[in-house]
Amino acid sequence: MRLTPNGHIPLYLQNLCSFNGVDCRAFGRLIQYCSDHRLLRQANQLHARIVHWSLTPDNFLASKLINFYSKSNHLYEARKVFDEIPDRNIFSWNAMLIGYSIHDMHGRTLNLFSSLLSSYSVTLKPDNFTITCVLKALSVLFPDSILAKEVHCFVLRHGFDSDIFVFNALITYYSRCDDLGLARILFDRMHDRDIVSWNSMIAGYSQCGFYEDCKSLHRKMLDSTRLRPNGVTLVSVLQACAQSNDLVFGKQVHQFIIERKIEMDVSAQNSLIGLYAKCGSLDHARELFNAMSNKDEITYGSIISGYMAHGFVDKAMDLFREMKGPRLISTWNAVISGLVQNNRNEGVLELVQEMQEFRFRPNVVTISSILPAFSCLSNLKGGKAIHAYAIRNGYAHNSYVATSIIDTYAKAGFLRGAQWVFDRTKNRSLIVWTAIISAYSAQGDANAALKLFGDMLSNGTRPDHVTFTAVLAACAHSGMVDEAWKIFDEMFLKHGIQPSVEHYACMVGVLSRAGMIYEAAEFISKMPIEPNAKVWGALLHGVSVSGDVELGKFVCDHLFEMEPENTGNYVIMANLYSQAGKWEEAENVREKMNNIGLKKIPGTSWIETSGGLRSFIARDVSSERSEEMYGILEGLLGLMKEEGYALWDELDEEYVYT
Repeated sequence: MRLTPNGHIPLYLQNLCSFNGVDCRAFGRLIQYCSDHRLLRQANQLHARIVHWSLTPDNFLASKLINFYSKSNHLYEARKVFDEIPDRNIFSWNAMLIGYSIHDMHGRTLNLFSSLLSSYSVTLKPDNFTITCVLKALSVLFPDSILAKEVHCFVLRHGFDSDIFVFNALITYYSRCDDLGLARILFDRMHDRDIVSWNSMIAGYSQCGFYEDCKSLHRKMLDSTRLRPNGVTLVSVLQACAQSNDLVFGKQVHQFIIERKIEMDVSAQNSLIGLYAKCGSLDHARELFNAMSNKDEITYGSIISGYMAHGFVDKAMDLFREMKGPRLISTWNAVISGLVQNNRNEGVLELVQEMQEFRFRPNVVTISSILPAFSCLSNLKGGKAIHAYAIRNGYAHNSYVATSIIDTYAKAGFLRGAQWVFDRTKNRSLIVWTAIISAYSAQGDANAALKLFGDMLSNGTRPDHVTFTAVLAACAHSGMVDEAWKIFDEMFLKHGIQPSVEHYACMVGVLSRAGMIYEAAEFISKMPIEPNAKVWGALLHGVSVSGDVELGKFVCDHLFEMEPENTGNYVIMANLYSQAGKWEEAENVREKMNNIGLKKIPGTSWIETSGGLRSFIARDVSSERSEEMYGILEGLLGLMKEEGYALWDELDEEYVYT
C-alpha cells in the first residue's frame, strides 16, 4: 500500500486495526516510510490518529516516531514521545540518543545516558549504538586522553571491542585528544575496516597536523583496499595538502577525483579551491570558483584568504564586496587579518565598524587580528579600547588575545600595561611568555627579559626558537656577551633546539654591538649554515659604529649581491667612506645607487596627539607648529653637547636618518 499523492491516508489505515487492537508494527513501518520519503504532513497525520485512538505506542512504534521527529528537527516532540513510553527498552533509548547525537546536542546525550545507567538492569543494557553516541559526545565535550582510556576500558569490559562502529568512534575520540598513537594502534588492530574507519584515521591525522601521515595513509588505502575514497576522505587529504603546501600531491588527488568521477559536494569543492589558493595557484583556484554553481561563505573565504596571503588585496576585497547574503564571522576575520598582513592598517578599523553594523560581534580571532594594526600605527588609545572590549566580553584571558595585547602595549612603549596583562593571565602558554620577554627585549631591558626567561623555565614551560630569538636580542641590546654565549650554547645541549640562521644573526648582533666586530666576522666564517642578509646586516651595524672601512666593504659586497635593492646598505657604505675621508669612493657608491635607480625612501613615524594620529618623516615641515618643534629639538641638542655627547652632524646628512 502507498500514500496517495494528495497526502490523504487511504483506507489502508483501517486494515491496521484488528479486533485485538492496533497493529503497532505496521504503524511503525508506515511512519518509517514517511520518514524516509520526507512525508512530514502524512507522518503527523498518522501520529494524530494514534493520539486520537488513545493508543500508547510500544517501543517499536515509539522508536519510529522518535526517529521521524529527530530527522525533521523536532526534538521537543521526539522527547515527549520518549517520556510517554511506559517500559522503555534499549531500542527506544538509542533512538533518543541518536536524535540528540545527530543534532550535536552532546550535553543532552550524556544526561540521557546517565539516566539510562540509573535504569540499568538485566534486560536494559547499553549496546554498541549507545556507546557510539556517547563516544561522539565525549570526544566533543571532553577531549581528554585519560577519560578516553577509561571509556576504552568500559568498552573492553562489556565486550564491545569487536564492533566496528564502536572502534570507529574510539579512533575519532583518541584523535580529538591528540593521541594519534593510540588511535593508530586501534586502527591497525581492526580485522575489518569500512570507509568510516579509514576516514576517521585520515581525518585525525589531517586535523592534528600530521599531514605526511595523512597522505601516506591515503596512499595505503588506495593500494591495499577495494574501498573507494568518498568526499569525506578527499576533504581531509586535500586539507592536508593545503596546509603542507603540497600542490603536487594535491593535483594528483584532483586528477583521481576527475578520473574516478567522484561526486564532489560543496565541502569537497571548497577544499580544492583552498588547496590551489593557499599554494599560490590562484588562477586555477579562481577557475574552480567561477565554475561552482552553489557557492557558500566558505567558498568565498577560501579564495579571499588565498588572495590576501599572496598580496592581491584588491582582488580579495572585490570578491568580499561581491558576496551576497549573510557573511560568516570567519570571512570577516579573513579579510581583516589579510589587511593587517598586507600593511593596509588604515582600512582595518573601518572594516571592523562595518562588521558591527552587520551585527557581527568581534570574537577572539577578530581581536587578535586587529591589534597588530594598532601596533603599527602606535595607537595606544585604540589598543586600550580593544583591551577594554576584550575584558567586557570575557576574551581577555584567551592566550592569543593576551599575547596580542601585550605586544601592542609593548610596541607603544606602555610596558607597565603589558606587564599588567601578563600578571593577570592565568594560563600562561609559551606564546604569552614569549610575548612579555619580547616586550622587554625590544625596550632594551635585558635584565627583565632574562629574569622572565628564568621564571618561564622554572615554571616548566619549554622555550621554542622564537623565545630564544627574543632572549638573544635582549642580550644584544644590552651588550651581555657572556649571557648570550651561555644561552646560545644551551639551545641544543639543554633544550634540543638546533640554532637557526636567526639565532646566528642575533649572536653576530651581540658581538657587533659589544664592539667585537672581528670576533663576529670569525663567528660568521665558522657558521655551519649559509649566512643570510640578516647575519651580514648585523655585522654591518657594528662596522658602521667602529668605522672599519675595509671590513665594511667586505660585508657590503655580500649584501649588495644578496639584496641589491636595499638602499640602507649603500647609504651606510657611503658614510663609512665619508668618515674615512674617502670622498671619491663615497660618491661612487652614491652614483652606483642612482644608476640602479634606487632612492632612499624616508622613514615614516606616527605620534598620537589630541587631534588623532599624525604621521611625519625626517626633517618634516608640514605641521603648522614645525618652527616650534625644531626650536625645542635645537635646545635638546644643545643640552646634549653641553653634557659631552658627540653629534653626527659632521657626517653625511643621510646617515643621521638611516
